Amino acid sequence: MTRPLRVVLIDDNPADLMLTEESVSELRGMATITGYRSGAQALEAMLQPEAVLPDLLLLDVNMPGMNGFDLLSILKSNAKLKLIPVVMLAGSAQATDVSKAYSLFATAYLIKAQSLPESVEQMETLMRFWWESLSGDWTSTEK
Repeated sequence: MTRPLRVVLIDDNPADLMLTEESVSELRGMATITGYRSGAQALEAMLQPEAVLPDLLLLDVNMPGMNGFDLLSILKSNAKLKLIPVVMLAGSAQATDVSKAYSLFATAYLIKAQSLPESVEQMETLMRFWWESLSGDWTSTEK
């Protein structure tokens, strides 16, 4: 891929939003991130006719109002948005949440890192995987 990954992060927690945004900013241009504090805000932005859709969507599971599962269901039923890979972000690995995420066609389920160093490592691994997946470059070993 010749451009940075376009990533959308949807998380109602300002601290988690800031931690993830800071982690991605540490990745030397591998990705750009746009954060939203609610599913409704993100949905409205992505459904605009001129919207540039993300390459990857990171979606918090537990949010007030429209939670991550509600939004995931809407995304996967919308012709314009259904092919966007969605990684569910959660504070725990409750079996019912994991099962529900995959039954709604989430691409992956990830437990949120709790510190900046762990988050940077987690986001670098995730962004590298998606960057290589979308570019078709599976031979890259550079870190």
